[in-house]
Amino acid sequence: MRRILERIWLPGDMIPNEIDLAEEFGCARATVNRAMRALAEEGLLERRRKAGTRVALNPIRKATLEIPITRLEVEQRGWAWRHSVLERAETLPPVSVASRLGLSDDVEMLHVRSLHYADNHPFLYEDRWVNLSEVAAIRDVNLQAIDANEWLVQNTPLTKGDISFSAANATKQEAELLQTSEGEAIFVIDRTTWNGDIPVTIVRLAYTPGYRMHTEI
Repeated sequence: MRRILERIWLPGDMIPNEIDLAEEFGCARATVNRAMRALAEEGLLERRRKAGTRVALNPIRKATLEIPITRLEVEQRGWAWRHSVLERAETLPPVSVASRLGLSDDVEMLHVRSLHYADNHPFLYEDRWVNLSEVAAIRDVNLQAIDANEWLVQNTPLTKGDISFSAANATKQEAELLQTSEGEAIFVIDRTTWNGDIPVTIVRLAYTPGYRMHTEI
């Protein structure tokens, strides 16, 4: 990485093979392979079978995204957090939810709608579906005492996810809950999380107007 960042190895340059690097650094070839794989995953190297490894011409800079706990996000901004469960039901999911998760639409899921507050002002409207076949334990959780977001982060393995960000016009329901005007621009996150190949939850997060998201690269 130092040689790449200091431009000793320039973009597009072929780098030494694993055998030569293992000899230079006095380590096993498997160790070099793991290092190369890690740099490739970071977008700094391009590896092609039988064609060698080159420094990426256009290095990818990846943003670090975590699943935030809403309570902590609000409190870290200096506000008092609370939430209210608007709906909790074990019911059949709409086709759009079932198909996105690859589940049958005749299997009941847990549907939870919640409103999060910051200093008693609406902060986030959360519309969530949970795969009960994977997270049956949530049936016994008091989601008024701990919200679904925090409980899932703390108690359920999440190995991968799909996240989309968008601007949207607040629906009538969202406008009423977020205390804004229907059609007002709001920030929306649609997120699906998985444990291996098994879907865990799908959620739509609609934030109050003016919300800003910060991440790092």
